[in-house]
Amino acid sequence: MAEESGTQTITSSSDQQKSVPTVTVESFYNSHAEKLQMKLEGPRVGFHRKIREPTINRPGLALSGFDTYFAEKRVQVLGAAEHSYLKSLPAGVRIERFCNLCKHKIPCLVMSRGFHLAPELLSVTGEAKIAVFRTPMMITMKFINAATIALEMDFSPTVTEFGSMVDILGVGVLIRGVSGIGKSECVLGLIERGYSLVADDVTRITMQEGRELMATAPEMTRNHMEVRGIGIIDVAKVFGIGSIRVEKRLDLVVTLMEWGDVEEVDRIGLDRECDGRKIERHGTERSR
Repeated sequence: MAEESGTQTITSSSDQQKSVPTVTVESFYNSHAEKLQMKLEGPRVGFHRKIREPTINRPGLALSGFDTYFAEKRVQVLGAAEHSYLKSLPAGVRIERFCNLCKHKIPCLVMSRGFHLAPELLSVTGEAKIAVFRTPMMITMKFINAATIALEMDFSPTVTEFGSMVDILGVGVLIRGVSGIGKSECVLGLIERGYSLVADDVTRITMQEGRELMATAPEMTRNHMEVRGIGIIDVAKVFGIGSIRVEKRLDLVVTLMEWGDVEEVDRIGLDRECDGRKIERHGTERSR
């Protein structure tokens, strides 16, 4: 067995596709409505609006009339304080303040604690084409924390790498190589020895909080792999639930190569960077 190491960064690889995150209100709602217990309040409008920052804002100051430095790029959440303040205002002032809020290019509004937006204010959001949601979460900060985590995942840099990912004794290993070199066969052999499959052929890699790379399979191919001569198999049904993992941190990248393509053999290996994270990577000849 020979090994080869060279300088290569996953983000500049020719066989991967970069994904620039674009989070719309529609994608945010479709992806996280169940977890965040969100329901649409009023007409289905403004779903095309973009969420441009992965965090949440409470517009209390804006409702009081001070909108300098207002964070209009964020999802706006109205909790008990904002709801009580709006109710305390005279009807004319309440509508005027709320209209000023809706003049900003805010993505959407979320009412926490199960509060309903007053009909006259709901008509304002309808005219401004701003979606309004309601969540029964009784602690506003609980919703803010959960929504922030969800948005951070949505905004995380993501690449699609053509390779198979396995968990070997707690080490996340991405196995790469040209088509037909034996990536899936290698992974199948590892699974038979008790290790776990993360993704077959196509692996999605996400940078989480700028600290680590997490790998997972696309939803369509998760828990499945293609075996030459057999077809597509459900790994969990064949080898048991312990043979699969939903996601795993990427620690090592291995590239399978034909013996004739290995120009120089280096058994030491070098540290290299992947999206700014150092990962040890080795190349190895394919068994003949």
